[in-house]
Amino acid sequence: MSSSASAPSLQMSGVAYAYPDGHQALFGVDLRIERGERVALLGPNGAGKTTLVLHLNGILTAGAGTVQVGGLEVAKRHLTEIRRRVGIVFQDPDDQLFMPTVREDVAFGPANLGLRGPDLAARVEAALDAVGMAEFADRPPHHLSFGQRRRVAVATVLSMEPEILVLDEPSSNLDPASRRELAEILTGLPITLLMVTHDLPYAAQLCARSVILDDGTIVADRATRALLNDADILSRHRLELPFGFDPLAASAAMQ
Repeated sequence: MSSSASAPSLQMSGVAYAYPDGHQALFGVDLRIERGERVALLGPNGAGKTTLVLHLNGILTAGAGTVQVGGLEVAKRHLTEIRRRVGIVFQDPDDQLFMPTVREDVAFGPANLGLRGPDLAARVEAALDAVGMAEFADRPPHHLSFGQRRRVAVATVLSMEPEILVLDEPSSNLDPASRRELAEILTGLPITLLMVTHDLPYAAQLCARSVILDDGTIVADRATRALLNDADILSRHRLELPFGFDPLAASAAMQ
């Protein structure tokens, strides 16, 4: 099941999906994300973003087309490995944190794959270090702030050493300091990143490339700075920049 080192982190080809009630959510989606690339997935509510993400780890199976992660086809026979490779961080961290301590939460995934002893401890330590939460390893997750819980949720995924990190609205409900801290952590991670977000400034800060999905179709795929400077396409797909935010100035300041 090893994949080619030259394969992209994600390759979706002609992916279409209709729900059992007949609602067609995706129409022939093509999307390629190279290793180490950081891509924002933008679009209005109901555009099909969640449906797309659920195809990445086999929760949903395409009615047509193919999905590959690191060169490995997302198929029933590969689901254990695919779900290790695709690390999804949900919008609500409490959906992922259920063990008595932070350490146990972060260890849960790799332990389920059979990792034990010093190897497991090292994997947990590395994941917590990556998100700046090592000192909280023995705390109950429910004693942490919301921003800290989100960082632990990221660590639970990083401990699986995924091919691609998928973040669902990572900046939602964060205070400004927590928002900045998470951005600094994500910027420093040497991993492919797909970020589903309505937070256009966060997309500009973290992702060089952005894709707009609307009505189950990719309608734009270009450099984030250029996309956010296109008022017409943002308006047509119900995306709005915060008042006073200048994507060109923001991008220049980050360089």
